[in-house]
This record gives sequence, C-alpha cells and structure tokens, in this order.
Amino acid sequence: MGRMPFSTWSEFGTWLLGAPLLILVTILIALITRWLAHRAIGTVVDNAVRRAESNKVTGAEKLLGFDTRRRQRALTLGSLLRSIATFVITTIAILTIMALLGLPLGPLLASAGVGGVALGFGAQSLVKDFLSGIFMIIEDQYGVGDVIDTGEATGTVEEVTLRVTRLRDANGVVWFIRNGEIVRIGNKSHGWAMSTIDLQVAATEDPGRVIALIEEVLQSVAVDEQWAPKLVEPPSVAGVESITGGTMTIRVFAKCLPGEQFGVAREIREREKAMFDTAGVKLPPLPYGPSS
Repeated sequence: MGRMPFSTWSEFGTWLLGAPLLILVTILIALITRWLAHRAIGTVVDNAVRRAESNKVTGAEKLLGFDTRRRQRALTLGSLLRSIATFVITTIAILTIMALLGLPLGPLLASAGVGGVALGFGAQSLVKDFLSGIFMIIEDQYGVGDVIDTGEATGTVEEVTLRVTRLRDANGVVWFIRNGEIVRIGNKSHGWAMSTIDLQVAATEDPGRVIALIEEVLQSVAVDEQWAPKLVEPPSVAGVESITGGTMTIRVFAKCLPGEQFGVAREIREREKAMFDTAGVKLPPLPYGPSS
C-alpha cells in the first residue's frame, strides 16, 4: 500500500492552504480582471457607437458616411483591445502560477528572451504587417467598402485584417496585399469627391451668355430629386479655363459623394449639350474641317 506524501493530515492541510489555494485565487483574480477589462472596453465601445449614431453627428457628416465609419472603427478597436487585454492578463497569470509552483523563472525567461529575439529576426515581416494593420485601424485610413489605391492595385476593399488587406479591382481580380508592404494609400471613398467638367464651345460665343446657360442647367441638376442627394454642394462654374484653336473651354466643379462624380459629370454634359442645341450655341470647329 502506497505511503502518504504527508506524515499528518495537519501537514496536508497546511500545504492545501498554501500553493494550491494561491493558484486558485490567482486564476479567480485573472478571470475577474479579464471580465472587468472586457466590460470596461465594452462600455467605452458602446458609448462611442451611441455617439456615432446620435444627433451629435452633423447632417453633412451623416451624408458623407462618417457616422458609419466611426461605428465600424469603434467596434474594430474594441475587438483589438479585448484581445490584447486577454493576452496580457493570461500571461501574467501563467507566470504567477509558475512562481507559486516553485519553477525557476529566471532560466525560463532568459530562454524565452533568446527565443523571442530569434523569432523576431525570423518574423520581421509578420511583425511589420501586424503593427501596420494596428495603425491602419487606429488611424482609420480605410475600411470595408472603400475604393483605395495602394500603388500595387486599385479596387474596393472587401476585408481588412491585422496582416493583410483584401480588395477587388474593376476587372474582378482579388488582391491580397500585406499591410507592411503598403507604402502609400489613396482613399477614393473618404469624405467627398470632386468632379471637374470642361465644356467646350466655339471661341466666337459670348462667355457671359454661355455661362448663364450653364448655370441654369447646374441649378436644375442641384434641385433634381435623383441627383440632389448625390451632391455635397451645388455645382458651380469656375469660369473660362482656356481659349485655343477656336475653342473656348468653360470649367465646372461639382462636389459629390464618393463614387458619384462620374455619373454626375455625365448628366451635366448631357443636359448642357441639350441646352446648347436649344439656345443655338455653336460648338467648336472640327480640327481638320468638315469632310468632303
């Protein structure tokens, strides 16, 4: 029959109230701390989401989608902070339990340090991608649904992780780009887009008369139920841009929602052409004259 590791029940009780109890208390404290940290992070995130959805967001910001971006950014940061809190609390709890068990932490930490240095040299690109992903999320450089230009590819963002960004270009090709390799980003969906429209007429036309006709068309576009929601500001005439080779170019600016600038420009050109035809405004002469 096996022998008891303790000579008396009193020694067993003393041991039981020592390391095992402290380990249990450590685990309990870690769980409570993790719950409190997640609850605090959740409260902050919920407040941020409520502020994004409240009336404190101006009408212009809602029109540009800033409230949605703030909500997505708050949720993403909340998930990241919860993961970091769990990792830190778990690591501290494990080290504390190892110390209570009498394990030598000095050699273990030294080995872990050497291994961490070796791993760091071998995984520099992974660490670079991870840190770049964190800063992209914190700085809200772009989000899912944005059209961005990364230098390597231009397309619509379908997914953003801490390591890679996935986007689909106009041809349907899916690109996976490591965050650490993105040197510059052009976000074509953030805020607003400017449509620059050059309208050309014959140089012999009266600029004042032509500009008045153009402004009349722009006003009709600005109050149109279909096109008004796509405009951030009413379109405006900048004036005569150039007069060359018998052609007078008048420039128009239209500040639109992201992605709507192309449709707005086409609509303005179509209406201006119809107005010029009705008012008898002459178009520029052909570069080589009429064909015989």
